[in-house]
Amino acid sequence: MQNKITKLFGIQYPIVQAGMIWNSGWRLASAASNAGILGLIGAGSMYPDVLREHIQKCKKVTEKPFGVNVPMLYPNIEDIMNIIVEEDVKIVFTSAGNPKTWTKWLQDKGITVVHVVSSVKFALKAQEAGVDAVVAEGFEAGGHNGRDETTTLTLIPMVKEKINIPLIAAGGIATGRGMLATMVLGADGVQIGSRFVASTESSAHQAFKQVVVDAEEGATQLTLKELAPVRLIKNKFYKEIQELYKTAPTAEQLKELLGRARAKRGMFEGDLDDGELEIGQIAGLIHDIKPVADIVKEIMAEFEVAKKQVAGL
Repeated sequence: MQNKITKLFGIQYPIVQAGMIWNSGWRLASAASNAGILGLIGAGSMYPDVLREHIQKCKKVTEKPFGVNVPMLYPNIEDIMNIIVEEDVKIVFTSAGNPKTWTKWLQDKGITVVHVVSSVKFALKAQEAGVDAVVAEGFEAGGHNGRDETTTLTLIPMVKEKINIPLIAAGGIATGRGMLATMVLGADGVQIGSRFVASTESSAHQAFKQVVVDAEEGATQLTLKELAPVRLIKNKFYKEIQELYKTAPTAEQLKELLGRARAKRGMFEGDLDDGELEIGQIAGLIHDIKPVADIVKEIMAEFEVAKKQVAGL
């Protein structure tokens, strides 16, 4: 199928594999791109030299377009952007920062820029900054999230009403039916994260992947809003956060409990008790771990079936 998103990125299907920390290395990104969607390397969990290595490895195993997701609040941001340019990456997704900071600089170097937002307000700011498209991510999404808790079902049509650039929906999408639903609401394509965590090529620890597969409805919760809202699986660490909340903690006390490298411990190293386990609400619909190519085929097959069913209503 061809539309604004497939043309913008030069891909077969209007699907983006989210660039998630500790999950989205070169194996996942290249597998996604080879399957006909846009693969993203998640730079948020990589030192600059590690990012360069992942970009170079990705280029060796795919000739298809791929990009890099860059959370702008991370350190070494200038080094990361320079490496992206030096390695001739043509697509960058920015998040967690002001899109005006890097958009024109990247576009002047021939790079397509997409910014991730969680509200109409920030979608308009991204459009004003000149980005080529926006990802509007609803409250259902895993990892760091918006403070307003706006769900994808309401966010997508509200953003669509206000902007005139391509719109990619994210948050709570893991199936062909979910993809169709958000496109009916006005999205031109979708970004999918949690489903690709539970893939063969994801760099997540196998134990974390299994936790995602085993998760049921209600297994996750948005927390730590005083720092940066994040959706976590309810493990031992999550319960410790809730106990601390009973004491009306300060932000400093929350930071002290959080410490450093909890996300790495949980998702990359497999510490299921004391690690930070970031995943979306849609985990309750993820029941197996399989290759990315099979996941994409499954999503698109269901999408086509759902389209016919909707047409018959």
